[in-house]
Amino acid sequence: MSTPTLRVAVVGAGPAGIYAADILSKTDLDVSIDLFERLPAPFGLVRYGVAPDHPRIKQIIVALHKVLERGDIRLLANVDYGTDLKLDDLRQYYDAVIFSTGSIRDAALPVPGVDLDGSYGAADFVSWYDGHPDVPRTWPLHHEQVAVIGAGNVALDVARVLAKHADDLLPTEVPANVYDILKTSPVTDVHVFARRGPAQVKFSPLELRELGHVPDVDVIVYPEDFEFDEGSMAAIHSSNQTKQVVKTLTDWTLKEPEELTASRRIHLHFLHKPVEILGEDGKVVGIRTERTALNGDGNVTGTGQTHDWPVQAVYRAVGYFGSPLVDIPFDDVAGVIPNREGRVVDVDGEHLPGVYATGWIKRGPVGLIGHTKSDASETIRHLGEDVAAGGDAFYTATDREPKAVDEFLAARGVDVITWTGWELLDAYERSLGAPHGRERVKLVPREEMVAISLGRELPQA
Repeated sequence: MSTPTLRVAVVGAGPAGIYAADILSKTDLDVSIDLFERLPAPFGLVRYGVAPDHPRIKQIIVALHKVLERGDIRLLANVDYGTDLKLDDLRQYYDAVIFSTGSIRDAALPVPGVDLDGSYGAADFVSWYDGHPDVPRTWPLHHEQVAVIGAGNVALDVARVLAKHADDLLPTEVPANVYDILKTSPVTDVHVFARRGPAQVKFSPLELRELGHVPDVDVIVYPEDFEFDEGSMAAIHSSNQTKQVVKTLTDWTLKEPEELTASRRIHLHFLHKPVEILGEDGKVVGIRTERTALNGDGNVTGTGQTHDWPVQAVYRAVGYFGSPLVDIPFDDVAGVIPNREGRVVDVDGEHLPGVYATGWIKRGPVGLIGHTKSDASETIRHLGEDVAAGGDAFYTATDREPKAVDEFLAARGVDVITWTGWELLDAYERSLGAPHGRERVKLVPREEMVAISLGRELPQA
C-alpha cells in the first residue's frame, strides 16, 4: 500500500522557515507544506529587523519571495501559534511540525538601573522604526545625549538611525509615523560602548564603513581606547574581516579636530564595560562604565576605574533572545527550544516525535543567512531520516485534507492571509511609495494590513 502525502507545518515565515520549506520541497518526499506566520506579512526579521536604510540586505526578500510565489508552499499568515492553534491541533492535520519562530526579545543586561525610564531594548526600537504592527506607533525621541550598549551590527544600526537626519531616510521604506518622530529628534551625540577592544567587536566591515558616510554625522573614536593583545593580533592576522574593521577604526583615529564639523556625532568607545545606568526621579541621567583591560586572549578584566557619562537614554543592543512556545519545551537560559540537530527533545532528552526546530530558535541568535540555510538542511535531513525509519507509523495526521485546517481556522474566526493576500499588500505598499519615487512605504497598523490583504475597506480612522 502506498503511503499518503506527507503533511508538514512550518511555524514562522522568516528566512529560517522559508529555507526549511524550500529545502523540504526539493527532497524526494511526496510532501505538502503549510507555512504559518503570526504577522500579516511574511519574511520575519528581514522585513522587521533590518534597518530601512539597508536596502541591500533587504534584497534577501527577493529570493524568499521567489520561493513562495512558486505556489507549492502554502502561506497561512496572521495565524498565531499558541492562540489560534496549538500543538495538538497541528498534530491533527500534520505529520510533522517545524518551529522556526526566531528570537525577537532583547537579551537581559543585569546592571543596576536597567528598568529606569529611558532605558530601552534595541529589539523594541528596531521593531518600532521598522514598522512592526504589534508595537506602539510612537517613540520618546527627546534626548540630546544617548548611549548604546553593544558591539555588533544591531548596535551600529541603532546608533546610525538615532543620529541620522530623518530626511536622509526618505528614499527608503521608512513608515510615515517613524519619519515624523525622527524629524523632531534633538539628538546631538550617540555614544556606543563596547566592553572589549577594536579587534573583538562583531561589526561587519561594510556596515562599519557605511557609518562613516552618513551625511552631517561625524564618527569619533579615541586613541586611548585602542589596545591590542596577543589574542587581538591573532584575530587580525587570521580574519580578513577583523583586519578591515580594525583598519577602518584606526583610520578614524587619525582625523584632525578641524575635520569634525557635523551637527551630530557617533562616539565609539572600546574597553568600557557598562556597570550601572544612573537615574534621578526614576529617569535615566547617565551611564557609568568601568575601564577594562585586555588580558592576553582577547577577553578583558575590569580595572576598577569608572567614568560617568551624561546621557538621557540608554539602548541595550546586547543580543536577541528566544521566546517560549505553548506546549513546546524551552531552555530559559539559552533562549532556545532544546534539540539535537533540529530534533526537539523533552526534559528527559527524548525526541518528541514529529517535532523539529530550525533557525535562531534552534541554535540561538548567531550566524548569517548562510548559516540559516545549512541549519535548515540539517533539520530537514533528520526529518527525512525519521520518515524513512518510521515508515507508515510516521504518518500520524488524522485529517489530511489541506482544506481541513482552513475550516478549523475559519471556525475560530481567524482572518488567514494567503500568498494572494500578501501580493495585495505588497502592491499597496508599492503604490504608496511610487508617487515619491520610493520602492514602497511600509503599512504599519495590523488592522490596515489585514484589510488590504483581504480586499476589504480600510477601517475608518
